[in-house]
Amino acid sequence: MEINLYLIIGVILLIFFAAGIKIVRPTHRALIERLGKYHKFAGPGFHWIIPIIDKMYQVNVTERMVDAEPQEIITNDNLNAKVDAQVYFRVKADEDSVKGSIYNVNNFQWQIVNLARTTLRNIIGTLTLKSANSERGKINAELYKTLHQETREWGIEIVRTELKEIEPPKDVQDTMNKVVKAENEKIAAVDSATAAETVADGVKRAKIKEAEGVKQSKILSAEGEAEAIRLVNEAADKYFVGNAQLLKRLETLENALERNSKIVIPSGSDVVNLIGEMAGILPIEKKSEKK
Repeated sequence: MEINLYLIIGVILLIFFAAGIKIVRPTHRALIERLGKYHKFAGPGFHWIIPIIDKMYQVNVTERMVDAEPQEIITNDNLNAKVDAQVYFRVKADEDSVKGSIYNVNNFQWQIVNLARTTLRNIIGTLTLKSANSERGKINAELYKTLHQETREWGIEIVRTELKEIEPPKDVQDTMNKVVKAENEKIAAVDSATAAETVADGVKRAKIKEAEGVKQSKILSAEGEAEAIRLVNEAADKYFVGNAQLLKRLETLENALERNSKIVIPSGSDVVNLIGEMAGILPIEKKSEKK
């Protein structure tokens, strides 16, 4: 009987001890309360608490993300824009921050979502739809600043905020798409005209170069002919003084002989005498006819 009693007591004590075993993972920190009051801070590892008397609350200290959920916001130019954002945060791992995340705010994750939604309405409500789309960095910065200031007492660190989308009404989106398309077509037309102008300039410069080449060729040819004429004139003045006309006749005769043309040359002419002299033959004197 006594053995059974000891066995029962031992089982009860074992269950009691097992019920007080708590393991805190490296990704968490914990607070231990005793009889409803804060007792101590618990880091990663093995911990034993008094069942029923003590209670442990664990908090995840890794970085997390919450979606602010899409919402309709009226912009400054009275357009309804569908806005969504994401907030990245974490509970700081020190004791005071963990205590703040439990004792200073009720469900900090839900609070962050609602605070982000309210902040977005306040920021985008002062902007036009166009400026809201073009100033996303400014919106992110203001959202981060507000959340950082409001969550400091919660032991929360806001890591970053990202504006996920700003979607205008469908009719406004269609109009914006048409404007963008028209601007792109305008840019394409300007680029095409610029390219055509560049090609035309290239063709023009090529023709100018070609004309300059032809001009230079003609100038050189004319200078060559002029030089040839000058040399011929010098030779004529030196060797055929006073016989310029005779020299011309010889040239004509030479050209005619090359073409096998028949030319009648009067006897006793200067041309015959000249040919004779060049061949070493004296001119034949005419016999006077007896009357």
